[in-house]
Amino acid sequence: MAARSVGELQDMEVDRRGESEESGDDDTRRRSINGDVDPSQAAGTGKEESPVDMDTITLDPEEEDVDLVHCRIGKIEGLEVLQKAKTLSLRQNLIKKIENLDSLTSLRELDLYDNQIRKLENLHQLTELEQLDVSFNILRKVEGLEQLTSLKKLFLLHNKISGIANLDHFTCLEMLELGSNRIRVIENLDALSSLQSLFLGTNKITKLQNLDGLHNLTVLSIQSNRITKLEGLQNLVSLKELYLSHNGIEVIEGLENNKKLTTLDIAANRIKRIENIGHLTELQEFWMNDNQIDNWSDLDELKNARSLETVYLERNPLQKDPQYRRKIMLALPSVRQIDAAFIRF
Repeated sequence: MAARSVGELQDMEVDRRGESEESGDDDTRRRSINGDVDPSQAAGTGKEESPVDMDTITLDPEEEDVDLVHCRIGKIEGLEVLQKAKTLSLRQNLIKKIENLDSLTSLRELDLYDNQIRKLENLHQLTELEQLDVSFNILRKVEGLEQLTSLKKLFLLHNKISGIANLDHFTCLEMLELGSNRIRVIENLDALSSLQSLFLGTNKITKLQNLDGLHNLTVLSIQSNRITKLEGLQNLVSLKELYLSHNGIEVIEGLENNKKLTTLDIAANRIKRIENIGHLTELQEFWMNDNQIDNWSDLDELKNARSLETVYLERNPLQKDPQYRRKIMLALPSVRQIDAAFIRF
């Protein structure tokens, strides 16, 4: 794991680790996590530009991976020649409507990241689609995807979506990214039996609930929400990574059945004690910075994690101790990184 910088950059990195890393460019992802990127400026695209005529763009009928990034395309048209296309990237354009894609039935991946799209529509013919990215647009609801039953990855990061709905047909879906929207309730996920990764960071969620059906979930990120209690995770027995930083959690609890956890991020909450995690023997990374830990004996809870390599405890009262790093090293001899600094031997 790359070392994190200090101050605000460190906080941003904490958040970034819990967001999906497949949608968008690195810089945009880094700046978007706390909702501080305007979709119209998501990747530096100048939206004041005038759209170009598609006739000026040369298309190769033999191409399988079509890249039309930042071409100032205002309307999807004239793509019928791309009958062999497996992937189509139209990110960072000026597209307002999804249309004229019906003939591209061989498409496996469609990327519409950073446009001006207001509605998910006209995708019903793309039944072979496995990955769809409509992040950084102006969507208000999840709809119009009923025929995309082969979809494995769906990215809807940074839109204006207020509710989780219309997902019942996604029995093959493995990754769902709904971060940086306006979602208040976790709901309507029961049918997603194949889901492995769920990203809901930077929403307005107040409670961990309705996750019981996600038996195959290995990654759950609900950072930067309004959660105050660790609960509702008892059925997630396959969970390996849990990201809950920047909430209002006061007590570590409710993780009795999550014995496969390798990463636990509960940084920037209101936690006063490290407790109830002695059974998490597979932990490799533990992020607890920016809390209220003041008792060195709390580190005993981590002694059973023989593979623990990374611990973040900075900006807790413990850090005021002049022997801060030395005491962590003595208590947790397997650790190789304390906060942003690697241990030198």
